[in-house]
Amino acid sequence: MQFLTFIGFTALVAIISYLATRRTNESSSDGYFLGGRSLTAGVIAGSLLLTNLSTEQIVGLNGSAYQSGLSVMVWETLAAIAMVVTAMFLLPRYLKGGLTTIPGFLAKRFDVTTKTLTSVLFLSGYVVVLLPIILYSGSLAISGMFNVPELLGVTHTQSIWICVWGIGIVGSIYAVFGGLKAVAVSDSINAIGLLVGGILIPIFGLMMIGDGSVLDGLSTLTAENPDKFKSMGGPTDPVPFYTIFTGMMLVQLFYWGTNQQIIQRALGAKDLKEGQKGLLLASFIKILGPIIVVLPGLIAFHLFEGNLETADSAYPMLVKKVLPNAWVGFFAAVLFGAILSSFNSVLNSSVTLFGIDVYKQHFNKEADEKTVVKYGKVFGIILAIAAMFIAPLIANAGSLFAYLQEINGIYSIPILTIIVVGYLTKRVPAIAAKIGLASGCLLYIISQFIMQPYFVDKALAQAKASGIVDEGALALIKAQAYPHFLDVMAILFVLNVIIMLVIGLIKPRKEPFVQEYTEQVDITPWKYVKQAGIAICIIVIGVYIYFA
Repeated sequence: MQFLTFIGFTALVAIISYLATRRTNESSSDGYFLGGRSLTAGVIAGSLLLTNLSTEQIVGLNGSAYQSGLSVMVWETLAAIAMVVTAMFLLPRYLKGGLTTIPGFLAKRFDVTTKTLTSVLFLSGYVVVLLPIILYSGSLAISGMFNVPELLGVTHTQSIWICVWGIGIVGSIYAVFGGLKAVAVSDSINAIGLLVGGILIPIFGLMMIGDGSVLDGLSTLTAENPDKFKSMGGPTDPVPFYTIFTGMMLVQLFYWGTNQQIIQRALGAKDLKEGQKGLLLASFIKILGPIIVVLPGLIAFHLFEGNLETADSAYPMLVKKVLPNAWVGFFAAVLFGAILSSFNSVLNSSVTLFGIDVYKQHFNKEADEKTVVKYGKVFGIILAIAAMFIAPLIANAGSLFAYLQEINGIYSIPILTIIVVGYLTKRVPAIAAKIGLASGCLLYIISQFIMQPYFVDKALAQAKASGIVDEGALALIKAQAYPHFLDVMAILFVLNVIIMLVIGLIKPRKEPFVQEYTEQVDITPWKYVKQAGIAICIIVIGVYIYFA
């Protein structure tokens, strides 16, 4: 019965997506890559939320909450402010320039080489880190919910391979053959299901704690675990509070404002009003995100008394414990939709980046739009297959969410730096952007993968030699031995901006950059954008003050 419910809901989403997209002209770049620039606020908001919300976040962030408490909600709440900034300042500039890809702006502002380097950085991050993690974490969830090893009589490792290839093939069909509109429509339907299913998990969990009463359960949870309900993280937590003012906001701005996989939904808006309304609607709903990706981790800590073997198993174990059997098939289908959403969104963005920024630019400048789309699809298939081979090999990566955030720093901060400098200055030259990209990537790699292990290992060795064995004390020594990766991001961001500005003073562009209005879409802003943005920021601050 569970399996039939799963198949039925998944098939329903596919049929609706097909019917909604069959008239879109997907032989053109705008039709395939941007859904014909026809996306409305509701579709944009739903697609943004589900593209962001997948198993690596649901499982990983709840695992972090299980371990460290409410302070990890910053990944959700601060995202709302970043989306407000994107809606008010970045999106108008993107749509004014008629952009299909973010690197497309860099070609106009700097030069084609800068654009290509940025596209290659995006693609490298997607294929080596993001796509495999999405596939692997999704496979863990699906394999566990349906008990695939027992169902098919295979080992755990074999079940992961089977699920990876199953998710990968279905996701590739959506993204490679359906284009952005198929991705966005399926996302919107699954977003509703995920919100319903995601909210049910903590409700059932609180009812279990409170003997049938949600309010009694919440009261018991907060009363018996007061240390877990503090919004401000300490020095040993994954996100110390002060990092909100260093690298956290930069990470959020990169993700919601410049990351091709995310911003592509807003670039497909039929006009600026719809794009801004979509971003702001998504940002408001995002404030409620901790109910789905943080609260279940706290409930799991209480129910399992902190005795689980790994923090990342908190969410799957909670689902298995509290969800009635009748709901398992539906929730698995929704979770499958969330996995597909993140996978096919990244894949669609990869196809876009390769087709427009690499193939047409460097392999066939005379290619018509149909040819660009064709070779973009071929590249997408190759990328998907590569990710499917890599995914099962990252089983020992540790905490998936923390690993993903730290690795992303290699390319996120350098790209954010050159986009910010590109928009805020007029005479910084292309050579500054190239040096900014190279220095940003290289310095971050040296910092996090050479210097950090050296200083941390040295500090821990000295502590143990002094007779310190208490785990809490060692965790504090480890945290103080080297700056937090978010601090490192902030330092490198400022350093790279200074480097680019100095180069701009020494060797400025001959002509100041002026952004042209392409008139592809109406860029009249939504009249309530400022009021809505300010209201959302006040709500976020209020949440922090309440839980402080």
